[in-house]
Amino acid sequence: MNGAHDMGGMDGFGPVMPEPNEPLFHAAWERRAFALTLAMGRPGGWNIDMSRFARENRAPVDYLSKSYYQLWLAGLEALMAERGLVTADEIAAGSPLHPPKTVPVLEAAGVAPMLARGTPTERDAAAPARFGVGDRVRAKELHPRTHTRLPRYVRGRVGTVELVHGAHVFPDSHALGRGEQPQWLYTVAFEARELWGDDADLASRVSVDAWDSYLEPA
Repeated sequence: MNGAHDMGGMDGFGPVMPEPNEPLFHAAWERRAFALTLAMGRPGGWNIDMSRFARENRAPVDYLSKSYYQLWLAGLEALMAERGLVTADEIAAGSPLHPPKTVPVLEAAGVAPMLARGTPTERDAAAPARFGVGDRVRAKELHPRTHTRLPRYVRGRVGTVELVHGAHVFPDSHALGRGEQPQWLYTVAFEARELWGDDADLASRVSVDAWDSYLEPA
């Protein structure tokens, strides 16, 4: 979707300022928000693309006023409310006000094995890949109203396929609960001048992972 979260190539936000020796969490509540998100994914029945959409699907003033883990918490609240696992008055109060729902529990001992196992997204391909390494492709001018992994700054731009990753779960459909609908996934390299114009660094380029339906022959 075209939201405030899609900040690649946007002007006016100043330079990126890396934090030296940045900790994993800046406060105890951030660690807890991360843990709650992991734990609730099991009983909630949502997937990673639904989680991403829940975080990004908010007004720019709301999105830009929240920190990273505030967005995680807001997304989790939205997902839980949609499924009747929490109510609006409980979110406002910050505590349970109604009889709790009975849901599967992710025990502490199960967290490390779950994280190590991960969730592979590669699937069997239903057809041969349309593109190969070295092919010139154009990212389509797409403006979906829901989740997508195609950043705005490459749409309409021409790049070169540099890797072919096989078929993977398509996030645009997965985020809407419409199934995995696997597609071929490619890494496409875009020259900086193609993206930013003649004033861009001639030696720079950007690589983007793009699903098949995002692309067309150049």
